Amino acid sequence: MTKLILVRHGETIWNAEKKFQGHTDIVLSAVGLEQASLLADRLALEKIAAVYSSDLNRAFVTAETVARRHGLPVTGLPALREIKFGDWEGLTYTAIHEKWPSQLSGLFTSPSEIVIPGGESFHELKKRAADAIAELVAKHQDETVVVVSHGGTIRTVFCSILDINLNHLWEIRQDNTAVNIVEYYDGRALIALVNDTHHLQK
Repeated sequence: MTKLILVRHGETIWNAEKKFQGHTDIVLSAVGLEQASLLADRLALEKIAAVYSSDLNRAFVTAETVARRHGLPVTGLPALREIKFGDWEGLTYTAIHEKWPSQLSGLFTSPSEIVIPGGESFHELKKRAADAIAELVAKHQDETVVVVSHGGTIRTVFCSILDINLNHLWEIRQDNTAVNIVEYYDGRALIALVNDTHHLQK
């Protein structure tokens, strides 16, 4: 059995300010750094063989915090990045709504069909993320692997595993440093845990 521990990055200032991040390389906030430390505590006893991450700082630093406990390096993979929000990056919901009201509405009602100005589609995100995960699972047979990524990316991975329409994307919750576990048996995936953040409870 291959165990994939799929984690969303810690909080950034832009998360707190409700700004769209996408490929913009925003660092963790003080809260996010604390979340990453608590995540590392939680995963300290796992027998982790490798740690992979989106190459964006907010994910990579979260991954490094976990990997340090296990004496492991972090391998950054651009394919694990968040969706590219293009012209929306750095803007709040309100600012985007003022200029692109119909497109923003479509982001939440029909993400499968939305075209983000200057960005990419969720279909493109789903393909690159699913391909990357498949490669990692094939490479680490019968091992436990940590993959740190982003909320939108993780949601598309679940849509791919469950073979459900991307319009169900936002029905899957992903909080900062949420732990998700997917187990692979003979090529078949079993989702064993979703959006678990009990390590943040004090």
